[in-house]
Amino acid sequence: MSAEQVVLVDDDGNRLGTEAKSTVHHADTPLHLGFSCYVVDSAGRVLLTTRAAGKTFPGVLTNSFCGHPAPDEPLEDAVRRRAADELGLTLTRVHLVLPDFRYRAEMNGIVENELCPVLVALTEDDPQPRSDEVAEIEWVRWTELRDDVLAGRRTVSPWFAEQLAVVGELPDDPLAWPEGDPSLLPAALTMTARSAEQD
Repeated sequence: MSAEQVVLVDDDGNRLGTEAKSTVHHADTPLHLGFSCYVVDSAGRVLLTTRAAGKTFPGVLTNSFCGHPAPDEPLEDAVRRRAADELGLTLTRVHLVLPDFRYRAEMNGIVENELCPVLVALTEDDPQPRSDEVAEIEWVRWTELRDDVLAGRRTVSPWFAEQLAVVGELPDDPLAWPEGDPSLLPAALTMTARSAEQD
């Protein structure tokens, strides 16, 4: 199996090339494509995960999952692939919320540096997390989570905290968050496969 590749981009999101995921994160991580996803269940709870010890930002509480679109992979396909691989989840609905989110963060000398669209997804499954990706999981109501983070009662990943500055102003039900404009995605990304758009 070939090494998983991430897409390197310029400030406008144009593709510059690729690099192996295993080597792309270091003290001077190049800007690349990623995504963040908030998974919600039918009871309206959001899935939180604590990152495994072997990942960047180990032991940090964060949103449901993050990932990297493969070269030429539509964003929705990447989100569904990652949900299945990391958490054993089938997603019944995926929608884009923040198409142009970007962040840079550093921990223990390792930098994350991403154009990182934010999405919300619905599942009916019970998570089956991979131990090399996820140390712990927790379902929590969004309003409780939002208020706890904003009040400093929970410490979360830097990207989650930055995203909250925007999504914290949105409706209390994450599934009611307004759809983001896919035309604002990084130039190297599409939301869905072009063939699907033509059906």
